[in-house]
Amino acid sequence: MKALVYGGPGKKSVMDVPKPEVENATDAVVKILHTTICGTDLHILKGDVPTCQPGTVLGHEGVGVIESLGSAVSNFKVGDHVLISCISSCGRCEYCRRSMYSHCTSGGWLLGHTIHGTQAEYVRVPHADTSMYPVPQGADEASLVMLSDILPTGFECGVLNGKVAPGGTVAIVGAGPVGLAALLTAQFYSPARIIVVDLDDGRLEMATRFGATDVVNSGRESAAEAVKRLTEGVGVDTAIEAVGIPATFGICQEIVAPGGVIANVGVHGSKVDLHLETLWMQNIAITTRLVDTQTTSMLLKTVVAKKLDPSGLITHRFTLNQMMEAYDTFARAAQTKALKVVISAG
Repeated sequence: MKALVYGGPGKKSVMDVPKPEVENATDAVVKILHTTICGTDLHILKGDVPTCQPGTVLGHEGVGVIESLGSAVSNFKVGDHVLISCISSCGRCEYCRRSMYSHCTSGGWLLGHTIHGTQAEYVRVPHADTSMYPVPQGADEASLVMLSDILPTGFECGVLNGKVAPGGTVAIVGAGPVGLAALLTAQFYSPARIIVVDLDDGRLEMATRFGATDVVNSGRESAAEAVKRLTEGVGVDTAIEAVGIPATFGICQEIVAPGGVIANVGVHGSKVDLHLETLWMQNIAITTRLVDTQTTSMLLKTVVAKKLDPSGLITHRFTLNQMMEAYDTFARAAQTKALKVVISAG
């Protein structure tokens, strides 16, 4: 089958690799109908994720149709259309019982990381019963790919960890796909103000359309000064870091109000400075998290009920034969105006 294979830092290629087969009784093999590229894939290609070895098929998001099942899978049947979670979970270990599926002792973030992923014609999904979701009848399957990772990530790691509350103030630093996912889902809790900070006017315009009350271009003015001005000098109750670089984490430290929360979402490939000399007495909390996808079922219901529309995050569409072009488009988002690219079976 055709697949996008990681060749080491800075290297990727589309090549023929063996089609996956059921290896364990709890596996499913799924024919991919739609997949996408994540910012985490770009971090892998930068060399920020050394646990991903060269030769790995990338991708951890997708919707597809089940081709074969292990003997222990009972929740699905061959031919079912399914949403694949970016996190594989056994549902039984100590961490899964605490809803920390990302730390499952035999699962977690496997796809496109430690085993072959979804940017291919087929993928093997471990722990299939507890790592996939039935696609609702009549759903826009391409849009549902946004529920594999970015929407639960923005919601769990940003909104829930950040304790977004009615009437509160929120700043989202980074208006990429995950930052915008946090913006969409933060509105479940009716904060009074959602400020989005980015360098790209196009993404800030998108943030305004998606519900931001204020936007700040940090390339033209001090983000910290602008946020303080918008909050009467206080800062925000929730600062969501959605990029993963020292500069954006630094902004979050400058704008969090006393008693507030810095919710880190971004994947960091280098160390950051923690300014405890100014924060030690501010009663703040700093949270970190790998998405657990414990909210995927709920988010799926909101999409079906048309309370949440993930389709607006999709800006470009490609076929599996165009994966290299899709990567180029996604990696040059500032020029191409790409948010999420959907890669579909041709």
